[in-house]
Amino acid sequence: MIRHLFVAGTDTGIGKTHGAQTLVHAFRHAGERVAGMKPVASGSARTPDGLRNQDALDLQAASHPRPAYAQVNPLALEEAVSPHLAAAREGVCVRWEPLDEAFAALAATHDRVVVEGVGGWMVPLSDELSMEQLPQRWQLPVVLVVGIRLGCISHARLTARAIEADGCRLAGWIANIIEPEMPLVDENIHTLRRHLDAPLLGTLPHRVAPAEAAIFLDLSLLG
Repeated sequence: MIRHLFVAGTDTGIGKTHGAQTLVHAFRHAGERVAGMKPVASGSARTPDGLRNQDALDLQAASHPRPAYAQVNPLALEEAVSPHLAAAREGVCVRWEPLDEAFAALAATHDRVVVEGVGGWMVPLSDELSMEQLPQRWQLPVVLVVGIRLGCISHARLTARAIEADGCRLAGWIANIIEPEMPLVDENIHTLRRHLDAPLLGTLPHRVAPAEAAIFLDLSLLG
């Protein structure tokens, strides 16, 4: 049975955090203790408590029991650029150890950890590390959030192919309606269902909060 999950996106800005939060709420509705995690986050604000990324804060707020921020987001970077560039410019060395420790701590106190990536599937974290290595390292099945907009079919199929080529399992995908005025939305989703070798877990309506959108996901399809 699937326990922990990695949430990937077809691109930046397609609602990956929204999908991850919705998964957290759906598992919570099923009675589980669930933590959201964003191991690496660029685009963080300076606060009295240190750097804080809004996506990570949203995942922390969705989690129950609520974990410490440092466990949700062990590596926060200030500049809103690719993590490897932000880390280099900020003099930060990206290492596995703090990420591994944070994940292990969450897994020890929660039934399930929903881990959100950054950007698309193959975002570099440093000269040596890349985001797709994280689900490989932690042996996490992948849920792909597909932002339904023009170009989503090719982006989703290419990402699914890369996930498989990297030795990871695509356990399911979520259709996130980000452009409700897009022509032929239903037809695009139908095409994706035919071409992606994984179940559609649900379609998230436009601008419905994650706690309410959770009812649109069928977790039983994850197996």
